[in-house]
Amino acid sequence: MKEIYTTNAPAAIGPYSQGYESNGMVFLSGQIPVNPETGDMPEGIEEQAEQACRNVGALLDAAGIGFEHVVKTTCFLADMGDFARFNSVYEKFFVSKPARSCVAVKDLPKGALCEIETIAEKGE
Repeated sequence: MKEIYTTNAPAAIGPYSQGYESNGMVFLSGQIPVNPETGDMPEGIEEQAEQACRNVGALLDAAGIGFEHVVKTTCFLADMGDFARFNSVYEKFFVSKPARSCVAVKDLPKGALCEIETIAEKGE
């Protein structure tokens, strides 16, 4: 296994890693919308979705791949009423339309409105 790490995405806030590459697959921890430079989160679901997607992109870049290599995401929303607005941002990044689950949860770390967990194929 090879650990994936970058300062361009938020550091882990617990006993876990940002991601790992194993057997040609990339597994990324869930990304909440924390700005890695400031530690702040923007207001509003669209702004938070944008930052969470940028964080995923930074980790994919650290793994040497892009969004087109993503095969599966799991998205967590604090409010399913945000589903359409979240999707309007998500679809700009995940243009290859990977498999996805999207669920509403009671709470997310740091009071975030969304979180995105990602699995990608490293390929040759």
